[in-house]
Amino acid sequence: MQVNTTRSPRPIRNPLTRSVDAQSERIMIRLFEEADVRVDGARPQDMQVHDKRVYTRILTNGSLGFGESYMDGQWDCDALDQLTAKLLRADIDKKVRANWSSVVHVLRAKMLNLQATDRAFKVAEHHYDLGNDLFQAMLDPRMIYSCAYWPEANNLAEAQTAKLDLVCRKVGLRPGMKVLDLGCGWGGFAKYAAERYGVEVTGFTVSRDQVQLAREVCEGLPIDIRLEDYRKASGSYDAVVSIGMFEHVGYKNHRTFMEVVHRCLKDDGIAFLQTIGGNRSTKAVNPWFGKYIFPNGLVPSLAQVARAAEELLSVEDVHNLGTDYERTLLAWYENFERAWPTLEAKYGERFRRMWRFYLLSAAGSAGERHQQLYQIVLTKIGRPQPDCRLG
Repeated sequence: MQVNTTRSPRPIRNPLTRSVDAQSERIMIRLFEEADVRVDGARPQDMQVHDKRVYTRILTNGSLGFGESYMDGQWDCDALDQLTAKLLRADIDKKVRANWSSVVHVLRAKMLNLQATDRAFKVAEHHYDLGNDLFQAMLDPRMIYSCAYWPEANNLAEAQTAKLDLVCRKVGLRPGMKVLDLGCGWGGFAKYAAERYGVEVTGFTVSRDQVQLAREVCEGLPIDIRLEDYRKASGSYDAVVSIGMFEHVGYKNHRTFMEVVHRCLKDDGIAFLQTIGGNRSTKAVNPWFGKYIFPNGLVPSLAQVARAAEELLSVEDVHNLGTDYERTLLAWYENFERAWPTLEAKYGERFRRMWRFYLLSAAGSAGERHQQLYQIVLTKIGRPQPDCRLG
């Protein structure tokens, strides 16, 4: 499944365009300088501009124009993560005026339930079903597509194994337990928990490619991988785990997600949620990420998670792994670039620039603490407090 990377249309030029572009250039250069970013400078975070029409494009289309212009080769940067961190620190996104495409995007998110059941499979078709070859090249051998845990790890494989074990210990897994994995990916957690802790796992994912591979790697283990939306989950489990899926739930469905957890969790069970977290509550995703990477995705705030759990679940522990996420993203980027010669023929150069922008801008955001990475342990109200404050 190829992602939509069709080249964006160039601005239509008219007799006033040259004057507008010159004015846009002056404005953007001033804003970049406020962020300690120089145009055509020699430092890693500096932008090398190849097409001066990019300034008007960014002013007109904001973050969407910024990302698309990079995909189109209108500018380059040796350290996109550092550039992103600089721009976020200076609040450049707030200084570039809002445009109609962004306004429409926000209004659409408010008026529609973009993560409704009938839209649940869209993100899989657009992103997770791009090709298992891409993710096998980028991720660790277990194919864990979420933040790793680095304190004592020397490489990505060790860090992901450490994260999986941390999750298992936080929910107190013991042989014979039944575990529900909402957003099971390629089965990495399910396989680890079944092999190391002797539990039974039922996993839900909306990705056909993930289901196919997960069933292969988990063959012979007490693991049931289902191609279903999380809202279809039922049964009674000792632990409910969701690692890196809550970002696809959407603010209109946060409460529904918690109701599913409450419904499926035994009275004395423990639930675990790992999610990217924003510093403020929002109702619409970054336009570029929404168009090219995670359609209809939404990074929740800690406040939104807590509100969704009110009167259903008690928050027992919150662990912020934000800086670990930056290191994880950079490790994925290094793997991707190393494997690119084997991927190039299938995916093409514009995809490479899109994927590079995705991984490095996300790393810059995590490094700047613009986004967090939360591990949250929850229980049913009234249950004795578990010993889950690990790490």
